Amino acid sequence: MPAQPGPAAAVHADDAVGVVDADRWPDVARPPKAMPGRTALARYLMRKALKDLSLLAPGGVADPVVPSPPRLVLHDPDAFYRRIGSAGLIGFGESYMAGEWDSDDLPGVLTRLAAHVDDLVPAPLRRLRSLWVASRPAADLNTPDGARQNVHRHYDLSNELFATFLDPSLTYSSALFPAFPARFASLTDAQHRKIDRLLDLARVGADTRLLEIGTGWGELALRAAARGARVTTLTLSHEQANLARARVRAAGLADRVDVRLCDYRDAEGRYDAVVSVEMIEAVGAEYWPSYFRTLRGALAPGGRVALQAITMGHRQMLHTAATHTWISKYVFPGGLIPSREALDEHSAAGLRTVADNGYGPHYAETLRLWRERFTARRDDVAALGFDTVFRRMWELYLAYSEAGFRSGYLDVRQILLTEGTPR
Repeated sequence: MPAQPGPAAAVHADDAVGVVDADRWPDVARPPKAMPGRTALARYLMRKALKDLSLLAPGGVADPVVPSPPRLVLHDPDAFYRRIGSAGLIGFGESYMAGEWDSDDLPGVLTRLAAHVDDLVPAPLRRLRSLWVASRPAADLNTPDGARQNVHRHYDLSNELFATFLDPSLTYSSALFPAFPARFASLTDAQHRKIDRLLDLARVGADTRLLEIGTGWGELALRAAARGARVTTLTLSHEQANLARARVRAAGLADRVDVRLCDYRDAEGRYDAVVSVEMIEAVGAEYWPSYFRTLRGALAPGGRVALQAITMGHRQMLHTAATHTWISKYVFPGGLIPSREALDEHSAAGLRTVADNGYGPHYAETLRLWRERFTARRDDVAALGFDTVFRRMWELYLAYSEAGFRSGYLDVRQILLTEGTPR
């Protein structure tokens, strides 16, 4: 595991937020209007939760001498509680983006909160949940036009941004390590191990006709083509498509890989294998039936589908599906992580699950490496034009995700599907 960081009061100089660009970050720059009753309730619940979990640094500061568990340090308690009282967990995230709180161990604090998320609010008060949560915006729905916009808002941020924290393979999904703790130097090999396992599940080899739904920056397509497969790979990201095509040309595999700027719903042809890595999370629950119909319809007789998917508990998924979250507002608009039950339900329409293996701890390690790399290269990120609020947002996103896997709230699975019913 990484070395223990120093006290939270010793915030990196680049983390000083200063004046927030109100046009770029309106809800961070302008704290919500005071709502005394809700703020008081938020203060009571959060202080109790942080105290019960030993997360709140005494007096709001960390002791630099005495070792302690991960601690949350409040720089502006009034703004912190006001934001949570107004917008719940969205306010919690926006408060971090605004620099109103920090931590000596951000993923540690978030892991402890995630592990006890069902205990933080007393059962009688959970009925008031609707006061704190908003429904997802209709504009985030993954219609064909909405999906293109949602993909653009995340994956088209900048290829150079992703290169600051990903390994040279530019693989943006969970790796598969031979041992823990993982090292960044071994990340590319671990990503190839993950990709090769998926290709093996799908039995991709010489002259296999392979459809990939969700190109990323092309590493899986390159490894499949190196096996002799003929690959059609689909993406909605212009940035990813351009770089993936350039990498394919540089590898001399342009005759074997066709990178298409294409919605999965418009996929054509029949294939011996279909592979899709952490794509279903961006589809949206309303379109999961369409996604699985595409998988089924793309298979030639005897074909195989290899998926990699993040999952969460079914009850948590149902709550999240009805809620506009900090992640959906700032990081993955339109996204929803499915449960295993949801995957089983929708894949059952014409497909049969043959294998299903989870390896969530590997994603926690992958995210730790990305977060450490991103933090170490914050000056490079700034040079690309991303301000301090963005950098804090991205660090929180990576730590928040890491905490989900460390706590067991999230898992990642590799699933093999075959034809389940006659055509």
